Amino acid sequence: MRAASKRYKWYVVAMLWWIAFFNYADRQAVFSVFPLLSKEFNLNNIELGLLGSSFAWVYGLSGPLAGALVDRIRRKFAILTGLQVWSLVCMATALSRNFGQLLFFRAAEGLGEAMYFPASMSMVSDYHGKRTRSRAMGIHQTAVYIGVIAGGYLAGLIAEHHGWRTSFVIFGGCGVLLGLILHRFLIEPRRGAADIEDLGGTEQDEIRQRVSIKQFLKIMWRTPTVMLLMAAFMCENFTAMVMFTWLPMYLYQTFHLSLAMAGLTATLYVQFSSMLGSPLGGWLADSLRRRLPGGRILVQAIGIFFEAPFAAVCVLTGSYELLIISLIGWGIAQGFYQANIFASVFDVIQPEVRGTATGFMNMMGWLAGGGTAPVIVGYLSERIGLGHAMAITSLSYVLASALLLAAVLFTARKDTERMRASLAYEPNPLS
Repeated sequence: MRAASKRYKWYVVAMLWWIAFFNYADRQAVFSVFPLLSKEFNLNNIELGLLGSSFAWVYGLSGPLAGALVDRIRRKFAILTGLQVWSLVCMATALSRNFGQLLFFRAAEGLGEAMYFPASMSMVSDYHGKRTRSRAMGIHQTAVYIGVIAGGYLAGLIAEHHGWRTSFVIFGGCGVLLGLILHRFLIEPRRGAADIEDLGGTEQDEIRQRVSIKQFLKIMWRTPTVMLLMAAFMCENFTAMVMFTWLPMYLYQTFHLSLAMAGLTATLYVQFSSMLGSPLGGWLADSLRRRLPGGRILVQAIGIFFEAPFAAVCVLTGSYELLIISLIGWGIAQGFYQANIFASVFDVIQPEVRGTATGFMNMMGWLAGGGTAPVIVGYLSERIGLGHAMAITSLSYVLASALLLAAVLFTARKDTERMRASLAYEPNPLS
């Protein structure tokens, strides 16, 4: 790449960071105002769980279509249009006057946000090759953690003083403004540019033609590493969605915190420590990837294994101090896993279908995992208590770790070599 491009590839991460921030701040805001929504609309825990699941269902169902579309249109257009749509829906949520309307807007926000990660991760992969890809995606992932903190705390704080509707208007309005600003600065990259450069190619080399959904499904079926990564993501997102949805409510009820402090405690410690774990996990994964085809996946397996005990302790302990320690440990381990979610997939999937692959990942993680978790825990909580219902889901982390280790040991090397061989570029022996 040109010198200017080497600097600009990090500017791209910075711009996408802010979009990802609002992506998660908008979706997290509703969980911190659950007590107010429960009181205003007379909702039980199952109905509150549906608010979390409705977003995940629509987000997951939209994933494959959004991913396939991203592989066929300009990623810049997909990213900025999606930002505008979900920000407007977030603002419109303030118009809700009954549970049905609230459920509708919550689901519609999932549709608006479905484009972002397939498009942004595909774009980052074309600016960052194997030497910096995990670091770039790890830095980008920190926006998720800050967004969750901001959405959790500020929504509760604003709701305490100005009502829950005001927070949705503020978050959505800021997203609309950001989209207008970034339209001038975000540049569409050539597909596969970073991978071609890794193989010694130039900016003039092209990747293969577009791939149909049918062809993609064949590629995925012949790439068992992808199947294992998707299954692990489903398990990880199951428990993560439980914590996103129910932890503010659990802390509000168990430790008698205010809305703002419950939202802040549920997000600050785990997400801030994830900010430390994610870049560290990205750096370690980039280092191991140069030595081992499954190096990124190994970092994920280690991280997610240690998430399980920390997640369980934080909802079983009656000690506030032990709660904080567990949240911090959980967050660091979570950062190791999440920094490499898409970078691991891109090691075994060629550039022209990375948007589609990300969309399918989101479908598995959010539809099969996150879409069921809030409702299941809401149902169980009325029988065994909220804390115990949440703790049971930590077993899903253990299963995810086993799936990832299987990928490292049995499939990653072969699938990585197949992906490299599939690139259209063939080095010129005279160059």
